[in-house]
Amino acid sequence: MPAQNEELSFSGSDPGAVKYGNFINYYSFHSSKNRTNNLDPKMFPTAVNDIIICLDVGCNTGELTKDMYLYLKNIYNDLSVKMLAIDIDPTLIERAKEGNDICDITFITCDIVSDAGRKLVQDYKETQKKQMFDVIFCFSITMWIHINNGDEKLIELLNFLKGNTRSLIIEPQPWKCYKNAQRRMKRSGKDFELFESLKIRDNVDKKIEEILNKNNHTKVYESPLSSWNRKILSYHLKMN
Repeated sequence: MPAQNEELSFSGSDPGAVKYGNFINYYSFHSSKNRTNNLDPKMFPTAVNDIIICLDVGCNTGELTKDMYLYLKNIYNDLSVKMLAIDIDPTLIERAKEGNDICDITFITCDIVSDAGRKLVQDYKETQKKQMFDVIFCFSITMWIHINNGDEKLIELLNFLKGNTRSLIIEPQPWKCYKNAQRRMKRSGKDFELFESLKIRDNVDKKIEEILNKNNHTKVYESPLSSWNRKILSYHLKMN
C-alpha cells in the first residue's frame, strides 16, 4: 500500500529519521554535483531514434534530476530528452515542481512498489511511444524499498526496472547504511519492523549486482567511490 501522510514525516526531533528516505533538505548535505561528477558517458546507451526517455526513481526535490537532464542533453546533443521523476512524498514533489523550469521534466508523486505506481510509470512510457525507457536512474533508494518491504519486494523492483529499460544506472546502499538507518530510527522511538527479518543482509550490494547481471542485462561501467563511499553502476540490455 502507498505510504500514509503521517508515515512520511520524520520521527521525533531528528529530520534524518525518515521511513522512506524522504529527507526534507537532502541536497544541502549531498550536493547533486557530487553524483553527476561521478557519471561517465560510457554509462549511457547509444541513441536509437531522436528521443531519449528517462525515469528517475526517488527524485526528492529534483535538483539531481535537473542536473542529470542537462548532462544528458550534453551527451545526446540535439536529441530530445524527456524525464519522468517520481517520489513517494507529495511534499517533496510539490517543491520539485515549484523549482522546475524545464518543460521536458515531469514530476509525479508515485510509490513504485505499488501496482498503481508501476502502472503510472508504464503509462508514461507509452505516451512517449516507447517500449522501454532508454535510461532509469536509481540513486540510493534500494535500501528504502528493501527495509520497508522485504527481500522479495527488493528483487521484484530490480526485475521490474530491468524489464523496462535499455540502461539502468544505480547507486545501491551497502548494509552499513541499513544499520545506521535503524539506529537513527530507534533513537527517535521507532524502528524498521522488517529489519531483523531480512535475509539479504551483509552482502546486499553484491546481491543486487548479482540480480542485475542475470539474464538480459550486463554491467558496463562502475564509477569510483563517491565522497560518501558509494559507487554508481551501469547495466545495459544485451543486444541480440
